[in-house]
Amino acid sequence: MADITCEELKQRMDSGEKLNLIDVRESYEFDEFNIGAILIPLGSLPPKLAELESIKDEEIIIHCRSGNRSAQAKMYMMDQGFTNVRNLLGGMLEWQSLYGN
Repeated sequence: MADITCEELKQRMDSGEKLNLIDVRESYEFDEFNIGAILIPLGSLPPKLAELESIKDEEIIIHCRSGNRSAQAKMYMMDQGFTNVRNLLGGMLEWQSLYGN
């Protein structure tokens, strides 16, 4: 599945679309700034996958600080049978450079 840009995500959020957003940063990063995603740090993702089973075939947008950890999470989830996982390109660094805090 193709990744998603900050611009596309912001547009979809602003339109009120219901999205499955997962933040794979650490809790201290999430506490500093977040966009309302569910926090599942990358290291905690494997044991949490069962909790995401109900949305396995829905679009899931993963993000982190820069896009690296979320790219790893995307690959892992796809290897586990998730069919529609997208990585937020540029992560929260890009988001904050475009939209601030």
